[in-house]
Amino acid sequence: MRIVFFGTPEFAVPSLKALLESDEEVAAVVTQTDKRKGRDSTPTPAPIKKLALERGVRVLQPRNMREPEFLSELESLMPDLIVVVAYGKILPPRILTLPRRGCINVHASLLPKYRGAAPIQWALLEGEKKTGVTTMLMDEGLDTGAILFQEEVDISADDNAETLGRKLSVIGASVLMKTIGRIGEGSLLPIPQSGAASFAPPLKKGDGRIDWSKPAEQLRNFVRGMYPWPGAYCYLNHERIKITGVTVLDGSGEPGSIVNAEERLVVGTGRGLLSIVELQPEGRRIMTARAFLRGRKLCAGVSFNGQ
Repeated sequence: MRIVFFGTPEFAVPSLKALLESDEEVAAVVTQTDKRKGRDSTPTPAPIKKLALERGVRVLQPRNMREPEFLSELESLMPDLIVVVAYGKILPPRILTLPRRGCINVHASLLPKYRGAAPIQWALLEGEKKTGVTTMLMDEGLDTGAILFQEEVDISADDNAETLGRKLSVIGASVLMKTIGRIGEGSLLPIPQSGAASFAPPLKKGDGRIDWSKPAEQLRNFVRGMYPWPGAYCYLNHERIKITGVTVLDGSGEPGSIVNAEERLVVGTGRGLLSIVELQPEGRRIMTARAFLRGRKLCAGVSFNGQ
């Protein structure tokens, strides 16, 4: 089949690689415009663009999905199928109806759970033990299309959004190829979504502020879901500290206050204690709590609730 691939971040890379290494024809890759990064705001191509250019695949980067020039170019490609993996924008009806086999999306949840932009993060934030990947036939709704294929995945106790994302990206590529194979055979029957839907809205930079009044187990999930971005953070003596790894302990203490700052760094929460394993002071690299304590004179009672 002649395929146009829509995708942007690292999560989409295994899926595009799988397509490029298959017998399918990737006519073009559509990705978001280069983002400016670093102190000098240098335009930086997304991972999908880098891969496409390395493989000699045509790259399209529309600023607006309804640009007449872009739509005309897309139509001229005459795709049999459009594949969307974490593209980051909603496709307008004119694109959805363009390919004769439709548009399929690889979504990192077991739909209808966690519809939206951040399904991996929200599965962790909600303390899920399982998640998965769904391929669906896209419609005009937000992840409401009929299900084509699903595969369930266990969430390990030490998974965070980064590690779980890598795991799901690889499984997503496998599920995509199974889906395309069965579409080619004509043996795949779309099944309407059923059951209670939940949502995974995009995260903002300020969403990472730690609320120490919450239970320790909930805060552990919060740290996992917020890593690596936007990061779970708090303040110690006016310094912003990112918390990147924690474990839960029995006991009690004032929420946000240090209970132990000797061999390990233990903080009180709304229920239970949180032992901080790794953290990142402002402007520094991630370090162990023990290394952090060696350079600071901290004692019980000091609060992480400051500004």
